Amino acid sequence: MYVFFWYLFLAVLPALILLIYVYRQDRVEKEPVGLLIRLIFMGVIAAFLSMLLERIGSYFLDRSSLNPSGLAYTAVMAFLVVAVVEEGTKYALMAAVTWKNPAFNYRFDGIVYSVFASLGFAAMENIIYEMGYGPGVLVGRSVLAIPGHMSFGVLFGIFYGRAKIQQAEGHHIRQVLCIVTGYILAVFLHGIYDTCAMLGTGASTLVFGIVVVVIYLVCFLLVRRESSRDENVYYHRRFF
Repeated sequence: MYVFFWYLFLAVLPALILLIYVYRQDRVEKEPVGLLIRLIFMGVIAAFLSMLLERIGSYFLDRSSLNPSGLAYTAVMAFLVVAVVEEGTKYALMAAVTWKNPAFNYRFDGIVYSVFASLGFAAMENIIYEMGYGPGVLVGRSVLAIPGHMSFGVLFGIFYGRAKIQQAEGHHIRQVLCIVTGYILAVFLHGIYDTCAMLGTGASTLVFGIVVVVIYLVCFLLVRRESSRDENVYYHRRFF
């Protein structure tokens, strides 16, 4: 039993470290702890929901004319099954508990919310992989998959915070465009990441390594920049 809880702790530790990092970057006004815990659980729910939806997507993809060992099959699986589903479930559940929440009053909050949901997802996914494949998968996932989900969350969160500003200004079309843009970019980045990882060739592994390094560098730079330039979303509100 002790060993089980030790491995469970190791599975969630990388996500916990990144959660603390992002939380500390929220310098103007900390988010309610209860809301952040809810977001983590929304990410956990999204992980199980994604498993179900991905199985459905895989079922239909396997019955298509695409060669399971080909690039087209891998790309469709990575982009249209895995990335679309996982990013969609994470952000839909995240938005359900944050969009109308009065605590969502600063632009950087969008990053905090999306990262907490994403890392809740990643931590649960890590536990599932550990239970299925053993603790040997934890090292690779700790430095690749978990920070990857954080990076996708940061990208979406930037646009999510700006969407809130557009709502305050009364620009509803721009609001929708911000959310859609953030989602598409997160799916695109996730799709590239998974395609390179799934192919497993020498060239794809090289590209994967470059992509991972670039993603992480950009991610942490964006977090620091957005934190230093945070602003109250209602500063932009129109008065009639």
